[in-house]
Parts: sequence; structure tokens; C-alpha cells
Amino acid sequence: MIFRVRDAGFAYGLADASFELAQPGLIAIAGPNGAGKSTLVGIMAGLRQPYRGSCTYDGVEVSRWRRRDFARRVAFLPQIVRFEFPFSAEQVVMMGRTPYAGGWFESPEDHAEVARAMEITDTAAFRTRDFRSLSGGERQRVILASAIAQRPQALLLDEPTTFLDLKHQLAIYKLLAALARQGMLVVAVTHDLNLALQFADRVLLLDQGRVAADGAPQEVLNPANIHQVFGVHANVQAGWLHYEA
Repeated sequence: MIFRVRDAGFAYGLADASFELAQPGLIAIAGPNGAGKSTLVGIMAGLRQPYRGSCTYDGVEVSRWRRRDFARRVAFLPQIVRFEFPFSAEQVVMMGRTPYAGGWFESPEDHAEVARAMEITDTAAFRTRDFRSLSGGERQRVILASAIAQRPQALLLDEPTTFLDLKHQLAIYKLLAALARQGMLVVAVTHDLNLALQFADRVLLLDQGRVAADGAPQEVLNPANIHQVFGVHANVQAGWLHYEA
């Protein structure tokens, strides 16, 4: 068992969510604005307290994990990250190795993990640039590299394709799907139902703070559910959702 959520609620945004994530895969959390998506993934990351109900990781309530130990198992990618100091892109990625720090200097393993993470996120070419000088999409990929450098068992992401153009949106989701196939649990909040339909192994559809549907993308993202939750008409053609005005 990895994550078990029971009757989870928060002061705002989340009312009563229950589900289990027991195996690796790419899980998409979808729903309209205000449905509780970001709040839910924040609780799972141990960053939203106090919450009602229970959220455990490997049988231990997330609020009771020692932060260093939890960070070696679970990485979190927020929607927006800002740095006010002149860190290079490589230094930002190296911050992902903080849970493994044992002294003043980085280990050869730290450098190897950073190089690997930057290579697979296509960020190595600007590793020496000031993070603040990067475009929004470049920053997002650097932060993703930092999370990957943690070598987590579970990767939680809040809108990971924010600021990305179409090419890099697809590239990021292909990467997330590949990480899931390699044995990682990847949980991604998304507004793009077509990305969820094409790449996710499972979709949690939230509505008004509750899980309205949970299952395979083709089963969850059907016209009836989309109309009920989003209030729009849609149909599926050749594996893609098309919306009606």
C-alpha cells in the first residue's frame, strides 16, 4: 500500500475524499476550479494541515512522518516556484538532493542524479543560467528535474504543464508516463482532460470536494460525467475529447 485517503477534508476546497493508490502508475486528478484538486495533493504531500479524516503513506499518517524521511520517498512539484537569489538551474536541481545531504559537499551520487534528472527533462543545456532568467516553461522543467533528482517512490505534481507550450506539454506527460512504467507512483493535477485521457492509467475526478468518479480514463472521462461535473457537452472521437459550444 502506498497512499490511503479516508474521508479527507480541509477548511476549504475539500469536503470528503476517499481512495487508495496501491501500485505504481500515472494517476490524473481532474475537476473544475474549486473542486479541491490542489488541496488534496497538498494534503498528500504533507503540506496542508490540519486536515480532517486520514491520509497515510506506507501505513503512517503523512503528518507524522519525519520530513527528511518523507522527502526521500515523496517529491512534490508545486504549480509555481519563485527564487529571489541568483541560483543557477543546476543549483536548483541540486536542492532536490537535500534529503540525502550528509555534510557540506555534494557526493558523486548527488552529481550523477542531478545530471540524469537534467538530461531526461531536457534542461542540461542551460544548467549554468540564472534560474530567474529562464522562461516559465524552462523553470517548470528545472523544478521537475529537482523533484526527479530526489529519486522518490511517489511524485506529486500540481499542474505540471503550466506555462509549457504544446510540444513540452506532451514531452512532460510522456516522461511522467515513462517514470510510472519504471515503477514510480506519479500523481498529477491537471485541467487538460485530453492529456489525462491519453496518458493516465487512472483518473480521479473531483467535484465539490468529493471523488465523483474513479477508474480508467475512458470510463471516467465520458460525456455523462463531463456534463455532470463541468456542465459542458462533449463527445469522444478517435480517442480525443471534443467539446460542443
